[in-house]
Amino acid sequence: MTLLLSQEQVDLLVRNQHHDPFAVLGPHPVECDGQTQWHIRAYLPHAEAAWVVCPTLRQEFPMTPKQDPHLFECLLPMADLPNYQLRVKEGERERVFYDPYCFKTPKLTDFDLHLFGEGNHHRIYEKLGSHLTVMDGVSGVYFAVWAPNARNVSVIGDFNGWDGRLHQMRKGHTGIWELFIPELHEGTAYKYEIKNWEGHIYEKSDPFSFRQEVRPKTASIVTDLDRYTWGDQDWLEQRRHQDALTQPIAVYEVHLGSWLHRAFDTPTPDQTEPVAVSEWNPGARYLTYRELAHELIPYVKAMGFTHVELLPVADYPFDGSWGYQVVSYYAATSRYGSPQDFMYFVDQCHQNGIGVIVDWVPGHFPKDGHGLAFFDGTHLYEYSDPRKGEHKEWGTLVFDYGRPEVRNFLVANALFWFDKYHIDGIRVDAVASMIYLDYGRREGEWVTNQYGGREHIEAVDFLRQVNHVIFSYFPGILSIAEESTAWPMVSWPTYVGGLGFNLKWNMGWMHDTLDYFRMDPWFRQFHQNNITFGIWYAFSENFMLALSHDEVVHGKASLLSKMPGDEWQKFANMRALFAYMFTHPGKKTLFMGMEFGQWQEWNVWGDLEWHLLQYERHQTLKHYLTSLIHLYRQEPALYTQDFTLDGFEWIDCADNRHSVVSYIRYDKDRSNYLIVVCNFTPQPHAHYRIGVPEPGFYRELFNSDAREFGGSNMGNLGGKWTDEWGYHGRPCSLDLCLPPLGVMVFKLDRQKSQGVSGDA
Repeated sequence: MTLLLSQEQVDLLVRNQHHDPFAVLGPHPVECDGQTQWHIRAYLPHAEAAWVVCPTLRQEFPMTPKQDPHLFECLLPMADLPNYQLRVKEGERERVFYDPYCFKTPKLTDFDLHLFGEGNHHRIYEKLGSHLTVMDGVSGVYFAVWAPNARNVSVIGDFNGWDGRLHQMRKGHTGIWELFIPELHEGTAYKYEIKNWEGHIYEKSDPFSFRQEVRPKTASIVTDLDRYTWGDQDWLEQRRHQDALTQPIAVYEVHLGSWLHRAFDTPTPDQTEPVAVSEWNPGARYLTYRELAHELIPYVKAMGFTHVELLPVADYPFDGSWGYQVVSYYAATSRYGSPQDFMYFVDQCHQNGIGVIVDWVPGHFPKDGHGLAFFDGTHLYEYSDPRKGEHKEWGTLVFDYGRPEVRNFLVANALFWFDKYHIDGIRVDAVASMIYLDYGRREGEWVTNQYGGREHIEAVDFLRQVNHVIFSYFPGILSIAEESTAWPMVSWPTYVGGLGFNLKWNMGWMHDTLDYFRMDPWFRQFHQNNITFGIWYAFSENFMLALSHDEVVHGKASLLSKMPGDEWQKFANMRALFAYMFTHPGKKTLFMGMEFGQWQEWNVWGDLEWHLLQYERHQTLKHYLTSLIHLYRQEPALYTQDFTLDGFEWIDCADNRHSVVSYIRYDKDRSNYLIVVCNFTPQPHAHYRIGVPEPGFYRELFNSDAREFGGSNMGNLGGKWTDEWGYHGRPCSLDLCLPPLGVMVFKLDRQKSQGVSGDA
């Protein structure tokens, strides 16, 4: 007996147009003479002959094509369906495999589908994508992809000759397609073949893949993220109970692909396949994550940085985008090794007391054919209206933040990096491009919100959601906004109407300060406001002072090259800039290469100018910054009150004639404080008087002009006693020698001062 299909059913299957191949293929119960038997079909377009094999019964049943030359079927004369396999003869080759269409148990529950549909499935990455799974005692890989507007979807890869007819997926009512393919294993390369209703075919990488092939290849790779053994439990527990904003935060921003390279023929750890940098750097390869762990971490630790910030590590196709045009949001880039290798890097950072911040890019994505763009033949992840859905300046697309499933994709992605990779923070790129509908657009190229304004309400709601979620799961982490406008309350909690970040890059401070320092010092007297104005708004947000990669590319020159004067003055200006930055309210970020005074702009194809460290001035600058960071970390007055006016007080900000500013930094209970005096001209000043809060001996804690730092060694012989001469509205004062282009830090030595009069 046979169970005939309609010709329409056969045609849909053969043409790869069926949204539910399980309705046709696999086992189906039939009644025969009052007995239940099993009718089995298999679509085998390359087969000459096929059999159903029942290993437990030690029987084979021949299959015959009935309604199509490649649609094989047979009847099993038994009531209980055995765990069967298919034996197929294809030319000279025979193979035996489990029938994927006999595994009908879905991995997604109704609750999963409900949460995803409303945008609140925080760990949807554990359900969508590819997952090593055991079903009915058979190991394999479960695939699930959201493509609601596709006509049909197939899994393709080396395992089926990239033939979309062989592993057609089943569509659920929520637009998620799924299929379990038995006997696939970790390391399998695959894509989704997606057809739209016009019959156009798109070969897409998996949006939820955990690993991608190394560019220029674009397939996803089946990966198990749960087999790495972590050793950072103490770090994570300490982080959970810690208020990060009261701790010192000094971030070393690094692009892993251009920090350092090796010769291509240099062996890699564990025989990892070397990855060439590019034709712009012939003969060079990238360091692996494990090599970076053994080289970058000791370097950062020795300098005293508290965190590393990695330019995006989510996989991207074009090296020249620096990682900011992400295609695979859940895959750590394979340029530097496997996901477990990146886990090792993060683990080693934590075991060495270093936090890891990752740049996260939810603001836009590229148009690459294998990526998210036009994913199921429609504008699925992006807005369909180009006035909202495209950044023409960047040639990228904008996520549809109003669509719950898209929002879920991004919210879960932020959580994913904390969950699976144990990172300590994200820096969200280009927030301004998200929250303004007219960002980078001319008149007539954008549409208003429903109230007629330029605010992107859906994006704002999304940012609040993602920050609320990640802080709910992982207290003690950092969420940093690169936001370049005056949008209010960016770093305020969501429950008071803020965007929910806990830090914001201070772009105004950065621009004003760099404009000031690149001036000839003679002109600085007319621009004192550049370095004092920032205090007017310094406590409106939780600010991070960042001298980032954006300031040393595209013809802007390296930081050292921006400085005016001869070589000595350039280095002195750098020292003054760093000291001003590290004594100013706000957390700190510096881009790689700045620490030793790179002369050239950052070049993503090369590595840093490490050869400069053979020269004394560059060695000394690195030593100077190391000493400055250690001072910063040792003095609570420099970091415990970064975000309140209680932690800062001007002594004098108005001496523009000498280009001198002086101020006080207080610790949390204001019992300890530091006096900072900055002379931003090459002219030293003798007998320069400043008022101080208390009488006593003020030890010269730090002097950027010290001989050990390459300076002229002018100073105050280790410290000064106060004079009983009220000044700057204070009861006593110090008579100081200010070195050229120098910043000095003083601290009251209470033990030495105790019982001694101010003019002793």
